[in-house]
Amino acid sequence: PFFTTNGVGKGTGLGLSMIHGFIEQLGGRFILKSQKDIGTVAELWIPAATTAALNHPAVSEVAAPPVAQLCVMVVDDDSLVLTSTGLLLEDLGHRVISAVSGAQALELFEREQHVDLVITDMAMPQMNGEQLANAIRALKPDVPIILATGYAERLEGFATTLPRLSKPYTQLNLVEVIALAMK
Repeated sequence: PFFTTNGVGKGTGLGLSMIHGFIEQLGGRFILKSQKDIGTVAELWIPAATTAALNHPAVSEVAAPPVAQLCVMVVDDDSLVLTSTGLLLEDLGHRVISAVSGAQALELFEREQHVDLVITDMAMPQMNGEQLANAIRALKPDVPIILATGYAERLEGFATTLPRLSKPYTQLNLVEVIALAMK
């Protein structure tokens, strides 16, 4: 679904795309103007909220099905993705433990008394998501694990048995894949 020339651990290259999607969800506009040897101007047009708008949302939200409150470990080397995923999960009522690498995730996993679910990025430096999932399963075989990826990599072996979450994803996508993983 996504192609990037960035190496693992160097970001996904989806920053402008994520900003554009966010602004559009708010009913605004994102305009980039660039001139050689002068620079680039980014304009973010966000509609002002009125009291009437607060009482009548412009966009009807699809109600997410209810989910049990879980302790979710989120692992991603991209701080923007890690933060936004954590906020989406907390908004759903989950407790979130965040880790920026496979090594940190394993350290936290061994220390934490109760982790119900792990959502890990696939493409990370030193230890990828599949390697992390294997290490976690060696410690606790029954913990559900979800692989999140923005790449079109071919998964083989153990990784093909895990639920996959394609980046970029919405809160509703998270709810759906969590329900699948927790069955």
